Amino acid sequence: MALHHVKIFSIFERFWHWSQMMLIMLLLISGFGLHGFHGLLSFEDAVTVHTLAAFALLLLWAFSVFWLFTTGAWRHFIPTSSGLWKVLRFYAYGIFKGERHPYRKAYWRKHNPLQALAYLVLKIVLFPAIWVSGLAYLSYYAWRNLPNAPAWLENIALVHTAAAFAILAFVFIHVYLLTTGHSFRDHVMPMITGFDDVDLTPEEEAYLRTDEPSQIR
Repeated sequence: MALHHVKIFSIFERFWHWSQMMLIMLLLISGFGLHGFHGLLSFEDAVTVHTLAAFALLLLWAFSVFWLFTTGAWRHFIPTSSGLWKVLRFYAYGIFKGERHPYRKAYWRKHNPLQALAYLVLKIVLFPAIWVSGLAYLSYYAWRNLPNAPAWLENIALVHTAAAFAILAFVFIHVYLLTTGHSFRDHVMPMITGFDDVDLTPEEEAYLRTDEPSQIR
């Protein structure tokens, strides 16, 4: 395999990434406002911003799930144990010794094993927890007369808040990792231009240069 500068992130992926980031930040800021952590917004404005951002994010997620399965891009998020220990060791020890990252991106595999596992947990555990608990909280008026409804509401709020803090932790770790290894700019630019350095087999390179020359530089 040889390293080439290849377009691996489509326009939709980049739009999805930055829109999701903006909406999650709005949800975190308004959510912390609802809990009284800051006074940037009134309670009523925080509720409005939180609700509108939540519905916008749900719509974005619905489109992204449709895109993932219709394009086959979901395969990039399937975790594998192959190379996982090497990546874990690198982030726990090797990174502080100046070692080279053990994983090199491939055209068919954008994410290293740890990234794939983290994104999978985010998509099938944390995001659904936020969806379900948030919608249940928002629709409380529809089930408030059920037995033990106030107790259920309290538990739902705890789940929602715990999932939000877990997503916040993911954001902090994600941003921190952008400052490691290559420069911050080198990490961010692929999500702006779509191009990144990846390993290509001779067959993959031949295909791109022949059928999709605009996708390789």
